[in-house]
Amino acid sequence: MRLPFFVYGTLLPGEPNHDRFLRGRTREERPAVLPGALLYEGPGYPYAIEGHGTVHGALITAAPGAYADLLRLLDDLEQYLGPEHPRNLYERVARRVGPVPERHAPGDGTAVSGPAASGPGSGPSGSAGPVRAWVYLAATAVARSLRTGGTPVPGGDWLSRRPPPGPRTP
Repeated sequence: MRLPFFVYGTLLPGEPNHDRFLRGRTREERPAVLPGALLYEGPGYPYAIEGHGTVHGALITAAPGAYADLLRLLDDLEQYLGPEHPRNLYERVARRVGPVPERHAPGDGTAVSGPAASGPGSGPSGSAGPVRAWVYLAATAVARSLRTGGTPVPGGDWLSRRPPPGPRTP
């Protein structure tokens, strides 16, 4: 299956692995959400696991001719050796990923697009609705450990953990 990829951590635009693994290999990158999942802190990168929450990220569509290379690179990065392999750090699974929902601006009742939204354009499915995508979820042993002692990422948004850019004070 040649599915797009849902990324939620260091592969997001502006994060360290975006340029290293995705630059020049994507046709489209747009904000998206993964329902039914929770996000946890990891050692410099996050883990998503099944749960009652939403993870914010981006839907990545491979550039023409780049799919096989991108799949191999991401499987290597995520230490995915094959379905249910005992040494997997992540499992690559197909999940439904949706567009970033509209939210209301505080106080004025008007709807605004989600963060970094690119408008109502169409995605890999030809619509702005949910699509199936590859998602790297924490492997079973890692997920079990996170459920018992992990640190959740507030709001399921990896980028929210850092302060917004602003003016520097001397």
